[in-house]
Amino acid sequence: MIIQLVAGVVGGNVAGKASPKFNMGGAGNSITGAIGGLVLGQILERVTGGAMPAADAAATTQGLDIASILTSLIGGGAGGAVLSGIVGALKNR
Repeated sequence: MIIQLVAGVVGGNVAGKASPKFNMGGAGNSITGAIGGLVLGQILERVTGGAMPAADAAATTQGLDIASILTSLIGGGAGGAVLSGIVGALKNR
């Protein structure tokens, strides 16, 4: 989840800086990016079968293979960028 949050923050800030139409400032881009990154990252984990209950995740490091890390990075970054773009477009209409 931490990887998804960080990737979401980065994705949100990249989307905000890419177009002034979507930019909500550093804090706005970071917050919406983190939320979007976490949401899409979790959805991708569930779809690809990499998700497990929190108790099981705490007991094992099985979820830290390269494929799950890449899925978290891609899903988090894309989710952060998409949600920041949507919220920024609605806010700056």
